[in-house]
Amino acid sequence: MGQVKKLKLAVLISGGGSNLQAIIDACNTPGYPAEIVLVFSNQLDAGGLERGRKAGIRAEAISHKGYPGGREAYDDAVSALIEESGADLVVLAGYLRLVSESFVTRWKDKLINIHPSLLPSFKGLGVHQAALDAGVKFAGCTVHYVVPEVDSGPIIAQAVVPVQPGDDAGKLAQRILKQEHRVYPQVIRWIAEGRVSVDDKGIVPVADAPQADFTEINPALEPG
Repeated sequence: MGQVKKLKLAVLISGGGSNLQAIIDACNTPGYPAEIVLVFSNQLDAGGLERGRKAGIRAEAISHKGYPGGREAYDDAVSALIEESGADLVVLAGYLRLVSESFVTRWKDKLINIHPSLLPSFKGLGVHQAALDAGVKFAGCTVHYVVPEVDSGPIIAQAVVPVQPGDDAGKLAQRILKQEHRVYPQVIRWIAEGRVSVDDKGIVPVADAPQADFTEINPALEPG
C-alpha cells in the first residue's frame, strides 16, 4: 500500500508558539495526516521559530515594521514563502497581525485561525478581560475559517471552560490555552481527512464527528 499523502501546513506565529508546539507534537504522532512544512513569523525574535527549527522544520521571519509597500506588499511576500513551501493549509497560531483582504482572498478556504473566545462574542484583543468584565459564566476558544472581517469566519469547532471565582485574565487565559492545544490539532486532522465543509449558510458540519452531549450550568445547581 502506498504512503498516504499528508496535508502540508504553514503555521504563522508571532510569539512563543505554544499552539505550534501542540501541532508539532500531533504531527509526530503515528498516523497523523498532516505535516508542517513552514513556520513563519512577523517577529524576528519569536520563540516559536526555535521550536520549529528544533523539530527540523523550515522557519522563516520577515519583520513587518517599515516593510516597503505596506501591508499588502508584506502579505504578498508571506504568500510567496507559503507557496514556495508547498503548503495546502495556512494555520494562524497566535499570529498577532491583521492580514490583508488580498491575503485572505488568496488563501480562501485554506486559512484557519484560533481565537481565545466563544465567537461571535468578544472579537479582537483583550478578550479574557472583556469576558470577565461582562460577567459571563463560560469562556473558551474558537477555530474558524478566516474571512476579511476580523474574527467572523465560519466556525469549525469550539471548546468551553467555566469562569471560576477569583479568575483574572491571566488565569482564564491559561485555562483556555490548554483547550486550544487540544482542539487545534483535532480540527487540522478533520480538515486533512476531508471531513470539513462549509454549507451555503456558512455553517461548518464535520462529517462523522462525535457530538457533545452535555449541559453545564455555572455556578452548578445545588441538590434539593
